[in-house]
Amino acid sequence: MGLFGPKKIEVPSHPRQDPRIQGPLTVETMERVFTDCVDFAQRPVALGGDPGKTATLCYLSGMVKMERVSDYILRPMALERDLGACSQSQAVDRILAGALYNLLAVERTTADQGVFDLINGWCLLFFPECGRVLSFLVQTEEKRSISPSENEPPLKGPRDSFVESIRTNTSLLRRRVRTPALRIRELLVGRQTVTPVDIVWIDGLTNPETVAAVEQRVGEMDIDALIATGNLEEYIADDIRTPFPTLSCTERPDRFSAGIVEGRVGVLVDGLPLGWLLPAALSQFFKTPQDKSQSWLAASALTVLRYLCMVLTLFLPAVYTAAVTFHLELLPTRLALSIISAKQDVPFTTVFEVLLMLIAFEIIQEAGLRLPSSIGQTVSILGGLVVGSAAVEARIVSPAVLIAVAVAGIAGYTMPSQDFAGALRIWRFVLAVLAAVAGMFGVAAGGLLLICHLAALESFGVAYLAPFAPAEEGGRAILRRPLPWVKLREAALKTRNRRNQR
Repeated sequence: MGLFGPKKIEVPSHPRQDPRIQGPLTVETMERVFTDCVDFAQRPVALGGDPGKTATLCYLSGMVKMERVSDYILRPMALERDLGACSQSQAVDRILAGALYNLLAVERTTADQGVFDLINGWCLLFFPECGRVLSFLVQTEEKRSISPSENEPPLKGPRDSFVESIRTNTSLLRRRVRTPALRIRELLVGRQTVTPVDIVWIDGLTNPETVAAVEQRVGEMDIDALIATGNLEEYIADDIRTPFPTLSCTERPDRFSAGIVEGRVGVLVDGLPLGWLLPAALSQFFKTPQDKSQSWLAASALTVLRYLCMVLTLFLPAVYTAAVTFHLELLPTRLALSIISAKQDVPFTTVFEVLLMLIAFEIIQEAGLRLPSSIGQTVSILGGLVVGSAAVEARIVSPAVLIAVAVAGIAGYTMPSQDFAGALRIWRFVLAVLAAVAGMFGVAAGGLLLICHLAALESFGVAYLAPFAPAEEGGRAILRRPLPWVKLREAALKTRNRRNQR
């Protein structure tokens, strides 16, 4: 311990070795790199069936499709007599010219290239006489099949979702956005995981400054592993000192494609069945893919309902606490008498009741999410009975508190984004505490603080409250206009071409 607090801990350096693999690209180097790796395999290959002229094939079992290796590489090399009649350097040239059946064959010169080719599902063919190495793409295609989204259920639209394979995800995008102007740039992130991260945009449409900013932030990520979503979001977000998400993520390729066409930048990560859209504003978290699949009147009404539910889930517990504790005259006389009568046998204060019920509902929700679906439903039912009817009958909480907290909780479930709903749950506690301290004045101060906090947020140069502030000309922040009337893209995105239809 130091004089004024804990002793400062010295953080060791984190040097990056470049190149990662030392030594030449040889079979011996591969054996050294993959020492004690049971999936590393190698075998000699006779060129043209001549045992006097052999090459060495290296691969990682499980990463390659063995049928492709046998049919497209080993079989032609064994049967093609001309490969055995010429020198190994000439054989390499003939293979590069198309002597083998494999779709892709490239020559490698460094150990880094060879090692990461093996890890990514390629196989290496070493020619010892000439010292040249060829790499063939024989990657296995074993992956989770495409299925409907669970977190964003499709009500009226396509029933596919992203999977863990980044190439499958880019193919789902290409099937919807067929323009040749679609650009997909790949970066590798993570010293240990070396995870491919694809940055997607439409050339000539998306703001190039946004593309450059996304690419710069992803390229500056110097971490060991990119496995979880937080490994990406917390490194490229503008501000991580807020519970509100500044990046919009989705499991649905149709929503991701729509965001790309709007002029946003997309990010795809290998191993994560999600796509991120940048920049993200508050209004984006209230939209669903179904909004453009149904009548504009119904979509507008549902959007208004979501905004009302946001206000309800935020302020209902706080307003109830303030009204019952400090401002009972705000309530109608009969309602006030009913609340007073119900509270006569309850030994706790209104503030304690509200906070107790809010915490109880959070515990039930967390338990239901972490358990298997069959057990989680049982826990939710038991929790509802215990926290609901049993707590009221035991005179631990009053019925009015239970109704207020339950309505606020259900209103929060209408949010299309679970990340945004989680932020509302945190602020619901903050407003309830302020209401307990200063009544309606505390609620008003909390609401003002929330608005100021949201106004201070940005996402890649776009105000978080856009298009509410600054107001977008000719735009509608909440209501969805008929699609033939929407002639321009969002001004806040600063797209190079705002016109989206004739």
